[in-house]
Amino acid sequence: MRTIAILGSTGSIGTQALDIISANPDEFSVAGLTAHSNIGKLKEQIDAFKPKAVAVMEREKAEVLAEEIDYAVPVLAGLAGIHSIATMQETDAVINSLVGSVGVTPTLKALDAGKRVCLANKETLVAAGDIVMQKAQQREAELLPIDSEHSAIFQCMRGVDDGEVRKLILTCSGGAFRDKSIGEMRSLTAKDALMHPTWKMGSKITIDSATLMNKGFEVIEAHHLFGMAYDAIEVVKHPQSIIHSLIELNDNAVLAQLGWPDMRIPIQYALSYPDRIPSSARPFSLIDVKQLTFGEIDAKRFPCLGYALLAGKAGGTMPAVLNAANEVAVHAFLNDEISFPDISRMVKEALDSHTLIRRPDIDEILEVDMRVKNEVRNTISEQ
Repeated sequence: MRTIAILGSTGSIGTQALDIISANPDEFSVAGLTAHSNIGKLKEQIDAFKPKAVAVMEREKAEVLAEEIDYAVPVLAGLAGIHSIATMQETDAVINSLVGSVGVTPTLKALDAGKRVCLANKETLVAAGDIVMQKAQQREAELLPIDSEHSAIFQCMRGVDDGEVRKLILTCSGGAFRDKSIGEMRSLTAKDALMHPTWKMGSKITIDSATLMNKGFEVIEAHHLFGMAYDAIEVVKHPQSIIHSLIELNDNAVLAQLGWPDMRIPIQYALSYPDRIPSSARPFSLIDVKQLTFGEIDAKRFPCLGYALLAGKAGGTMPAVLNAANEVAVHAFLNDEISFPDISRMVKEALDSHTLIRRPDIDEILEVDMRVKNEVRNTISEQ
C-alpha cells in the first residue's frame, strides 16, 4: 500500500489521480490534499477519501472550509500549509500538480523529506532544475515524471544504459493554433486557444500548448530529468498525440511509447513504478489509429519554443525569467488583457532585459521570479 499526498487535488491531474486511487484501494490511499481556492471540490474529496490533513492556498477560503466540513480533519493554509502536506510523515509519494512557480518549494521540501515526487508541475524544473536535481540526488529521493512526454521517455529508457541514448525526441500536437497563420493568431481569443485538439487539460497549460511554450518547458525538463544536452533533444509535430515521445539509441534503433491521449496512464505509472498494474484506460489499437503523421515546427509562428531553448542553454536565472514572464502574460491573455502574440513579445522583452545570474540559489531564483512578474504586470497595466 502506497500512501499519496496530492498538491493541487482539485485540478485536472489531481482529480484523475484520485480516480486512479479510488479504482485501486489495495494499492493506494490518500494522506493529504491541497487546493488553491476550490473548496467546494476539495470538500467533496475530503468526504470521499478521508485524508489526514488538507491545505488551501487562499487563507480566507481555508477558514471557510474549516467551518463547513463535517469530517474532522486539520485544514492548513497558505504555502506553509502546502509544505506541511508535502512532508507528511504518513506519505510515501507526493503528486505535485500545482500550477506556476508556487510548485517549486513544495517539490524541494518533499524531496528533502525523502518522498517520491511524482512531478506534473513544469515550473519546478524550468525555474530551478539544477537545484531540484541536486536535492533529489543528495537525498536519494525519487523524482518521477507525470507529463506524458517525459513518462514516455522514462518508460523507453528502462533497461537502456544512459550511454546508449543519443537523442530524445519529444512529440508535439501543435496546440489549438497549429494550422493558423501569424495574421489569424492576432485576433484569436482565449476561448479559441482553450479548444485543444487532442488533450483535455487546465487552462494555463492549454494556452502554453497553443504558444508551444509548453514544449519549450518540456525540453528544459527533459534536459534536467535525463541529463541530455539541449542539442540532443528534438521536437517533432505529431498532431494525433499517439506517440508520446521517443528515444534514439547509438545504433540508430528508436524506441517509442504509444497510447491514446490519456493522462491516467502516466499518472498511474508514476504512482505504481516499478510495477505495472491494470488500468481503466482505453486499450490501444493501431487499426483504430489508421495513420500517424509528423512535421517540423514553424519557428516564426511559434517563437516561444525558441525562446525557451535559448533560456535553457543560457541557464542560471534565465529559465526562471522565461517562466515568470510567461506565467503573467498567459494570465493576462486568459483575462482578455493582451493579445495572443503579446505573450511571446512579453517573454522576449523580459529575457532581453534580464542580467543573468549564473549560479543562483533558491532565494535568488524566487526573488527573480517575483521581480519579473511585477515588471510584466506593470507593463500590461501601462498599455
